[in-house]
Amino acid sequence: MNASTQSAPSPSAQAPLDYRRRIRRAAVLGAGVMGAQIAAHLANAGIPVWLYELPGPQGDKNALADRALAGLARLKPSPLALDSATALIRTANYEEHLGFLRDCDLVIEAIGERLDWKHDLYRKVAPRLGEHSLLATNTSGISIRALGEALPEGLRRRFCGVHFFNPPRYMHLLELIPHPDTRLGVLDLLEGFLTTVLGKGVIRARDTAGFIGNRIGVFSILSVMHHAQRHGLAPDLVDRLTGPGIGRPKSATFRTADVVGLDTLAHVVENLAQTLSGDPWQRHFRLPEWMQGLIERGALGQKTRAGVYRKEGGEIHVFDPQQVGYRRVRRALDARLREILLMRDPAEKYDALLGYDHPQARFLLDCFFDLFHYCAYHLGAIAETARDLDLALRWGYGWRQGPFETWQAIGWRRIAGALDERLARGEQMAAAPLPGWVLAPDREGVHDGQGSWSPAEGRQVPRSSHPVYGRQPFPDRVLGEPEPATETVFETDAVRLWHSGDGIAVLGFRTKMHTVTDAVLDGILRAIEEAERGFKALVLWQREPPFCAGANLAEVLGALEAGRMDRVAAVVARFQQASMALKHAMVPTVAAVQGLALGGGCEFLMHCDRVVAALETYTG
Repeated sequence: MNASTQSAPSPSAQAPLDYRRRIRRAAVLGAGVMGAQIAAHLANAGIPVWLYELPGPQGDKNALADRALAGLARLKPSPLALDSATALIRTANYEEHLGFLRDCDLVIEAIGERLDWKHDLYRKVAPRLGEHSLLATNTSGISIRALGEALPEGLRRRFCGVHFFNPPRYMHLLELIPHPDTRLGVLDLLEGFLTTVLGKGVIRARDTAGFIGNRIGVFSILSVMHHAQRHGLAPDLVDRLTGPGIGRPKSATFRTADVVGLDTLAHVVENLAQTLSGDPWQRHFRLPEWMQGLIERGALGQKTRAGVYRKEGGEIHVFDPQQVGYRRVRRALDARLREILLMRDPAEKYDALLGYDHPQARFLLDCFFDLFHYCAYHLGAIAETARDLDLALRWGYGWRQGPFETWQAIGWRRIAGALDERLARGEQMAAAPLPGWVLAPDREGVHDGQGSWSPAEGRQVPRSSHPVYGRQPFPDRVLGEPEPATETVFETDAVRLWHSGDGIAVLGFRTKMHTVTDAVLDGILRAIEEAERGFKALVLWQREPPFCAGANLAEVLGALEAGRMDRVAAVVARFQQASMALKHAMVPTVAAVQGLALGGGCEFLMHCDRVVAALETYTG
């Protein structure tokens, strides 16, 4: 689990371990796909939950909610960690069961995105809530202040937004948005619960259109589409350019649109366009005409098996706006651009793009500069700090680095100067001026050892002091933040054994996918000796998942191909020796597991005294 990033005032004194006791029962109002999945994730965490929906036909008023509950098992990826979690979800309707709400500690509204519908529901449920009940909305963009207008004053103090990203089980980001009347203690309680019990990365966002994640994420998608059209680049080529090569997910831009649903994306864009009347980029909040045409024809993406992409005879085809029809996906990418995208250093990549006069290079530079411009201009209005914005994009959109991290990695002043020159030449999507802090002559970035830049406070703001984060010695860091202090006991190319002064030795693997090699086995045996000599316990833990993808098969296959069965037998014996050493060590051994734990990795955790596993652990 990861740390929050907002600079909240001093939190309440509630101890982290109390959160599950404070929120013991929940209800979700609305059994649509999102509401049902939120209920499922509450159940994954062991929270009993009522799932409400409109009454069904006479005689079976829970029919609609029951149908939604049954449908959870068919969703992919599964919202249920265990099939048995559905036993904690009970269905209800608004006619017969509103009395159940009085005993619920947390009530989350997740109905359709219409203000009048939500207001009608709030007026119906408000009198039935307990005096202790917290009410939250999962709206993705409706103003929290406007939603609160339908609530009595006392309930507004216990009301806020909790914006889950879809799918709720897997997406780490959760935006917590206060109403002007929300009590600080309510936000602190929810943040502790959502972080500790539901495993979310919580960002406190301001009550602005799209909040943080979607405001920046949707603009990024639209700016890519805008520049693709300007440079005449087809969707499949754009996806090759805007995927992992620039630190984005494999689905890149147009495949992401298909997964989200073209109609859903259009709805989000339309809502933003209507609420961003003062945004200098408002005119760009629209989808390309050819994409609107796909929507009108019912080609909505993955859910209709046709969108920007579709399958034809076992092959993937893509809609090409220039041909006004589908064609085979082309794998060709400019050879020099392929080399540039493989570069790891952002500054080196930027220099290479600058030095290559090619439409694909110019396209990427245009996308970067407009994203940087938009983030800098809006940071002060939508987020407390640059850290909030960067982590929102990493946690909610799967980016390897946030926009400000990328800017800082390239070189803050060189980008700021180039952006200012582009503005003077009219080369940006909007002519909005850069905030003064961007061009400050002494500015080297927005993140450093003191914290992250807050335009509202005019200073670097450190991480939240909320007590829940005292349990996270290694939170997700942004570029420029120092590593937590640790002391190395020993390290090799394969492993590192370290401690942080608490008497607990921690061993991490350095191999690809944390696979088991001869050197890793040697490291485990040495780590056990060191732990028995000078520590109270030994923990096997990796800073990033997976825990371990099994044995390094390349080593084993090499020995087999060479006919070295003695070598294979020696590896097996060494592995058994390491496993038995974990089992019979003179100090407790603990496997802290997240992600894959396959083959030898699975056997290691089976031989440790204890296993502490994250929800998303896959063992076998």
